[in-house]
Amino acid sequence: MIKVERVMYSGRPRDEIVAYMADFSHAEQWDPGTISCRPLSAGAPVGVGTEWLNVSAFRGRRTELRYELTRMSDDRLTFVGRNKTATSTDDLRFEPHSGGTRITYRAHVEFHGIARLARPLLKGEFERLGDEVSEQLPAALQQALGPSAPGPQQL
Repeated sequence: MIKVERVMYSGRPRDEIVAYMADFSHAEQWDPGTISCRPLSAGAPVGVGTEWLNVSAFRGRRTELRYELTRMSDDRLTFVGRNKTATSTDDLRFEPHSGGTRITYRAHVEFHGIARLARPLLKGEFERLGDEVSEQLPAALQQALGPSAPGPQQL
């Protein structure tokens, strides 16, 4: 399994961030690999069990994962994406911090079948994507939710 963790900060309140992040279609704005992410039941309220079809680019190839929101609370969201090659889990935790919110992003990718053999070669690529998420997510929050003092920054 490949594991990546990044910690970010936003000056926005936790409830606003959780509401924005719960709609996984917003991954188009904050996840550098996501090309498109569409809900499978358009117009339905977002909650545990909601699913999205995510199309991503990774190492020059397109891949589709069906993501499901498996955990949703005031301080945590968990999305699990699956296809025949991999299971990807995005786990986000939100904590009040200095008048804003500390965001801990954890990604776990488990490869299946023969794809497991590529795991050691891909760790660096996933670390690079984690770095890009830590830059893009605070900027996406600021763009979607508006600026706030002190504004997004890295911890």
